Amino acid sequence: MALDPRALLRQLYDVAVARALPGEVLKAHLPAPPDPEKGRTLVLGAGKAGGSMARALEAAWPADAPLSGLVITRYGHVPPGYRPRRLEVVEAAHPVPDASGLAASERLLALTQGLTADDLVICLISGGGSALLSLPAPGLTLADKQAVNRALLNSGAAIGEMNCVRKHLSAIKGGRLAAACAPARVLTLTISDVPGDDPAVIASGPTVADPSTCADALAICQRYRIDLPDAARAGLASGAFETPKPGDPRLAGHELVMLATPQMSLQAAAEAARAQGLAAHILSDEIEGESRVIGGMHAALARAVRRYGQPFAPPCVILSGGETTVTVAPGARAGQGGRATEFLLGCALALQGEPGIWALAADTDGIDGVGPHAGALLTPTSLARARALGLSAQALLDGHDSASFFAPLGDLLNPGPSFTNVNDFRAMLVMGP
Repeated sequence: MALDPRALLRQLYDVAVARALPGEVLKAHLPAPPDPEKGRTLVLGAGKAGGSMARALEAAWPADAPLSGLVITRYGHVPPGYRPRRLEVVEAAHPVPDASGLAASERLLALTQGLTADDLVICLISGGGSALLSLPAPGLTLADKQAVNRALLNSGAAIGEMNCVRKHLSAIKGGRLAAACAPARVLTLTISDVPGDDPAVIASGPTVADPSTCADALAICQRYRIDLPDAARAGLASGAFETPKPGDPRLAGHELVMLATPQMSLQAAAEAARAQGLAAHILSDEIEGESRVIGGMHAALARAVRRYGQPFAPPCVILSGGETTVTVAPGARAGQGGRATEFLLGCALALQGEPGIWALAADTDGIDGVGPHAGALLTPTSLARARALGLSAQALLDGHDSASFFAPLGDLLNPGPSFTNVNDFRAMLVMGP
């Protein structure tokens, strides 16, 4: 049977997403409920996977054990058919926070009042929580947080740098949520969307100690020329916005479990490719950098594989993950696109129609940037088909309008929200010469 590159690459994406869904994975890590005569179980959560994590927890939790709490997820990210019975699930904006997220965060933090050492708090944390769990530090407004967040998103800063700033300008992230839960026992169940799976970076680490400092956050803002409100600059400069640090007694005895990570999803995709008789190679789950540049680097590698059989022999599948960035110049207007499609357009220009190479890049949450698409598919004929339609790949790339390249070709990937998030997924199929 002849290999169908489109079908294969889409299958690998679907397998990667499926591995990151909480489902039965979450159930295996739930503790026994506390004695109902002494304590209660409170669920607090935020992230793009919040709805599916809440559904999995409700389904697995004993029917006769008390359960209550609040989880915040992105608009449109509550799984179809899920009707919360014991938990409340609220939707808010991402990637820039809104008033709904602010109000929900205030309510969520208020739920921690009165907790005792006999209580159990289960925190459901996933990517996207930095925007969804939005509670400005004292003296800051929602408008302040929105302006800083937009500037960070366009700056080209890495996710760890962005979240360092976000947590220090927050009254709930950077370990502050866990500190507010003291003296209750806290179990954090998390789905990683960040390179390196650092829990202090995932959703800006609301339940873990923060080793970064106000000085670090201020230096990042200076490096990327982020215009800070006066109150934010003063709070960082004085150290007034400092976060709970490792060794803080309020966080003692807390547990954290990684339910899903980018590497787990890449490994699942690699196994699926091998089941099709193809060699599969995982470059890394921690690739960061400018999307178009990383696309060019992947193109160079794929071309070497096809032409010279180095460093891998074709036919093979090359997989990678991480979180690339798109830098938009101050005052510039970006078109429709995102990290995945900008990666692919950079890759297309570097390959120049090289035969035998196909690629798929998509965000595992189902949304690439601000558009409804998750990513796109690149074929050996993409550039030629685009030229026939009068499209300039370089002009669209320069205008950060990469989705407008793939949409007329019918090659955008539109699966809809996946209800999870382990960040970028990239797969290249390289055939022999």
